[in-house]
Amino acid sequence: MLLSDRSIKEEIANGRISVHPYEESHVQPSSIDIRLGKKFLIFKHTSHPFIDLRKPMDDLTAPLEIGDDEPFILHPGEFVLGSTFEELMLPNDIAGMIEGKSSLGRLGILIHSTAGFISPGWKGHLTLEISNVAKLPVTLYYKMKIGQISFLQMTTPVERPYGSAALQSKYYNSKEAEASKAYKEF
Repeated sequence: MLLSDRSIKEEIANGRISVHPYEESHVQPSSIDIRLGKKFLIFKHTSHPFIDLRKPMDDLTAPLEIGDDEPFILHPGEFVLGSTFEELMLPNDIAGMIEGKSSLGRLGILIHSTAGFISPGWKGHLTLEISNVAKLPVTLYYKMKIGQISFLQMTTPVERPYGSAALQSKYYNSKEAEASKAYKEF
């Protein structure tokens, strides 16, 4: 069941869903708008001849932080990792889905490749997989609305929420964009 604006506000008021900082004006009919943080991870294309999924590649990305009013220019075909300004926390019986804003999608900006699902028990800032599929560069700004999260009520609370020791959740309690930890799967 998809939560309505009324249910989202109730879950936030009851402390079951946490969006920090919270602005009620960001609640849409069936989602809540989220904003872009100021820290990015930029891929260094010349540091490796290929990506080996079995090995940590800590030098594959470099951090970049923009100023409050400074644009981040995303060039055509470019892919970067960013993060949400808001920190999100979900209870064990609610999942989330993040999607881009349609006004940005109409300009060729995508905010996730495959990581659109937010597991019950999630806590942290979401890492965004931002790409520009348009033919022109696009400016992105700190705290601009970048996406929206909808919430799904689970049939029962999950047995092993994201972040539980049994799952060894790789990105639990993220504070900023995090590079891939796919190597931990091997």
